[in-house]
Amino acid sequence: MIPINELLFFALAAFLLVISPGPNMIYVISRTLSQGKVSGLISLAGVICGFFFHILLVSFGITALLFAVPYAYLVLKFAGTAYLLFLAYQAFRPKGKDVFKVNAYAPHDSRKKLFMVGFLTNVLNPKVAFFYLSLFPQFIKPEYGSVWMQSLELGALQVLISSSVNFMIVISAAGIASFFNKNPLWLKAQKWLMGSVLTCLAIKMAFSHPK
Repeated sequence: MIPINELLFFALAAFLLVISPGPNMIYVISRTLSQGKVSGLISLAGVICGFFFHILLVSFGITALLFAVPYAYLVLKFAGTAYLLFLAYQAFRPKGKDVFKVNAYAPHDSRKKLFMVGFLTNVLNPKVAFFYLSLFPQFIKPEYGSVWMQSLELGALQVLISSSVNFMIVISAAGIASFFNKNPLWLKAQKWLMGSVLTCLAIKMAFSHPK
């Protein structure tokens, strides 16, 4: 089992991933605001299934990579550091995406299409794939037990965090959009806080060492 302090650090990184605007969040919010909460939840179900797809692929891939390539840990560590710094840059950037802007002319999709588009949006999302590939190896150690089981443990935690946060976003999307439209300074403060935390995580990861 992975130690609790390592899981908490991973949970923070997973939380920052899910609250940073990306294809998954934009899709879920847009469907919620344009078609209602039920459509948002159906879209979210598709996104969650996409997470499980990534987890299975990465679990098998990381298991093989860490045992086959001696320097795989270092490569993935620096890739993870670079990715966190990229996310921090996206947060600090003055002109980011307005995830609460709705296209009034967007068509109303069927429940099947909502689910499938949510699934494919996540499966084809490089942000999620790179998160798994770059961060998972930082928390997986052979001395903690089965590498494959550790991958599933981290994946389950990430899905739980992502599902919970996105569920709250779906339920309160209209209220959140109204609040940020009336209080733009709060949105700026949130972006700077997230960027600062991501930078700290990147520095910590850059100086971490395998046990």
